[in-house]
Amino acid sequence: MSYIDTFYRRTIDDNYTYPALSGVAECETCVIGAGLAGVTTALQLLKAGQTVVLLEAERIGWGASGRNGGFVSPGYANGGDAIERAVGPDHARKLHALSIEGMKFVRDIIDELEIASAAPTHGIMRVVRYENSKSLLAHAGYLQREFDYSVKYMNRDQVQEVLHSKRYFQALRDPHAFHMHPLNYLRSLAREIQRLGGRIFEGSPALSCDLSRSEKIVRTNRGEVRTRRVIVASGGYTTGLFPKIKRSFLPIATYVMLTEEAPDLIRQAVATTDAIGDNRRAGDYYRIVDGGKRLLWGGRITTRAASPRALALELRREMVSTYPQLADLKIETSWSGLMSYARHFMPQIGQLYPDVWFCTAFGGHGLNTTAIAGKVVAEAILGQSDRYQLFKPFGLVWAGGLGGLSAAQITYWKLQAQDWWRERSSA
Repeated sequence: MSYIDTFYRRTIDDNYTYPALSGVAECETCVIGAGLAGVTTALQLLKAGQTVVLLEAERIGWGASGRNGGFVSPGYANGGDAIERAVGPDHARKLHALSIEGMKFVRDIIDELEIASAAPTHGIMRVVRYENSKSLLAHAGYLQREFDYSVKYMNRDQVQEVLHSKRYFQALRDPHAFHMHPLNYLRSLAREIQRLGGRIFEGSPALSCDLSRSEKIVRTNRGEVRTRRVIVASGGYTTGLFPKIKRSFLPIATYVMLTEEAPDLIRQAVATTDAIGDNRRAGDYYRIVDGGKRLLWGGRITTRAASPRALALELRREMVSTYPQLADLKIETSWSGLMSYARHFMPQIGQLYPDVWFCTAFGGHGLNTTAIAGKVVAEAILGQSDRYQLFKPFGLVWAGGLGGLSAAQITYWKLQAQDWWRERSSA
């Protein structure tokens, strides 16, 4: 077992391998999936004195959790207006407050465990590629008024002082949001789980389950876990072991590339340590990494896994069309990851059966939402709160199968066309 070649794998803090499950393990809670959601939930339960077994088919953070852009900011994959239309303004405000709490929770864990290798850097800019000042100012006012959450509006001149591209107009800069090394963060949490007595088994996919009795059994290829409860915290790589969960989301691929070392050249384009994301549904997201030496650039989504190398060429074309001064910047490596998207673009959190929980479908916005999901699921199990019920309107709705994949691709094309038209109109 090994991690794929990513910037995060190349800069991993430790590469300790946890054993595969062999024989029988007993616990109060078995967590299936050692991504962000599973690791966070397991840690919260252990802190409260629960006994926990964490099963992972590959390695800690092997999937999208350990190979994403590293952005930690409030919000969900779905937009605030759409959430409000679905559940009403008061409910939507409570959900957004949870997303802020999730972001702060990640930062608090980094501070508590002194995870220097996560390299958190504050500042994320959300830029627009067409004139949209009124909307951005209104949103900044809403965040300040409703959540006492301050973001900075940047006009076009201010944006172009740090992002030397004619593509960009205005931005909102969030000084509270940050970006980090997600794989080192995850592996540090895993070490803390082990220190607290939790048992982690890598290379141990859950192959079958008996959930019919109070003592539930999860079987792997060489052992089994006997447990009071099960938490399914897998994402885009979920198997068909739980068909209802598998049918409830679409696996969507996204792509990331890493440039060569060229700090002087990169500074001619990007003169900020902030992470950057544009406002398109499948827009670009990028940040300077490796102490200012390289650019990590992500974007594009597909409903079928494509060659990361081929998609990297498209990402590079996008980078150069945004920053022509980077035309000579070479790409060193590229990779992809599968995210899980529900049709409603919201996390799916709840109980499949009594004492069988699901925690999935974070839709490319997982570094804050997985944290709050793990926290509210643990609170529910421990009898501390029922805040997970805020996600009840966004349940395990059928994602549409192959038809859903086709519909998602059509929606993506429509959004691209809208983005293109807005840019043309503002050019």
